[in-house]
Amino acid sequence: MTPRRHASRQGEPLDAPRATPAAAGTAPRVQSPDLALDGGPLDARLADAVIAADAPDVVFALSRNGRRTVRSGGTAPPPPLSRGDLRYEIGSAAKTFTGLLLARLIHSGLLSGGEPATAFLDRGRPAGANPVTLAHLITHTSGLPALPSGFLLRALPAWHTNPYGRFPAARVVDAFLRHRPRHRPGTRWRYSNYGVAVLGHALAAATGTPWEDLLTDQVLRPLGLNGTTLRADDSGFDALGHGKDGRSPVPAFDAGGFQAAGAVRATPHDLLTFLEAHLDPTGPSPQLGAALREVRRPVLRRGIGHRHVHTTAWFCHPTDGGPMYFHSGATLGQQAFLGFRPDTGTALAAVCTRRFRAHDPFLATAYALLTEE
Repeated sequence: MTPRRHASRQGEPLDAPRATPAAAGTAPRVQSPDLALDGGPLDARLADAVIAADAPDVVFALSRNGRRTVRSGGTAPPPPLSRGDLRYEIGSAAKTFTGLLLARLIHSGLLSGGEPATAFLDRGRPAGANPVTLAHLITHTSGLPALPSGFLLRALPAWHTNPYGRFPAARVVDAFLRHRPRHRPGTRWRYSNYGVAVLGHALAAATGTPWEDLLTDQVLRPLGLNGTTLRADDSGFDALGHGKDGRSPVPAFDAGGFQAAGAVRATPHDLLTFLEAHLDPTGPSPQLGAALREVRRPVLRRGIGHRHVHTTAWFCHPTDGGPMYFHSGATLGQQAFLGFRPDTGTALAAVCTRRFRAHDPFLATAYALLTEE
């Protein structure tokens, strides 16, 4: 969710060959305790992935048919807590939580997804002939730009420290109500942090529940994600982010009015629990079963040959055995990759505490790991 002037590219499907482990200036230390390390090929690949990330703190957590393997390490000295127990910022990958929430509200009968967002954010305003609906917002077909008008001007003074925090909820909603789309909603795809942020405010208004409470009650608590929050605190459980150099500390990410687009921070084990629920929708949370099945259903295709497939929460690419679902994310000082493959019963959660940089191996390595499994 790092702001970029070409932010429409952010979060797009990552399709790259497996990265060669990068040479790091400092040899990563592998920290215990890790789980299910048997010295086999999988363990070796995860260990290579940790080295390739070249970041202060790295965790690659993989689940196959319910059996978890976790490798962690990094170029920084081990933190007081195990790296696997820390909460990491997952940036735009938080949109998968928002998509699941919307699917649950639809399957519970509270919403249809076809409601105009303005019906909740400005109840006195006529919807118009071509309104932006909740479904448009989650599928990035709303016609909204990557970021709202006025964002860059307000964010520039804190571009390297707290850009989103300078654009609170009221400004996000006001910018949406003033915006006039250049294209009819539903006709073009453009990745938009702005659109998903607006969706979060619309869902909160529709249910009369603050966003943090809504996501907690409807998604986090039913899945037992007790190590997942929407903001940093002084508990000592939040991983410290770093700049591109892997050394300069970065303040904890403040999502401002963009909570639904990137505020989630979670432990690797919680992220695996979240992904395992997608692999087995009838598992630990029956009330979410229908929604978990729904977010795997393709809703649009784009690109040459319609290769880029999207659901209401995930990017989707084909593999030899079936579809692979994934989403990546980045903040000013951390990165994350989430993905799962129903054909192999595999889920992968990868996190690291270094800002994305040109030719970064982290996401490419994570993507390749899931592709090869």
